Amino acid sequence: MHPSQSELLKLKNLGLASVNILHSIGIRSRDDLHRVGPVDAFINIRSRGINASRVLLYALQGALMDVHWNELDPDLKQRLASEADRLLASQDTD
Repeated sequence: MHPSQSELLKLKNLGLASVNILHSIGIRSRDDLHRVGPVDAFINIRSRGINASRVLLYALQGALMDVHWNELDPDLKQRLASEADRLLASQDTD
């Protein structure tokens, strides 16, 4: 196991599949995820043709907050989803 995998695997909500997906978009540490942000990371994942659900978006946010994704505030989930939907829609019109 690569050292960066073990760092990401220590974060809540992230399993090996999620970590491998994050590696595919260049995120190798918590700092990388923080810098990119959960919404942009999610958009990058979807842009690669990976069929990721909103649960991954919430999981990424929860990983940064050290909270299980299902315990995120519903308003925060809505803001994340709205931002991701807006960015995905703008990609579709480009």
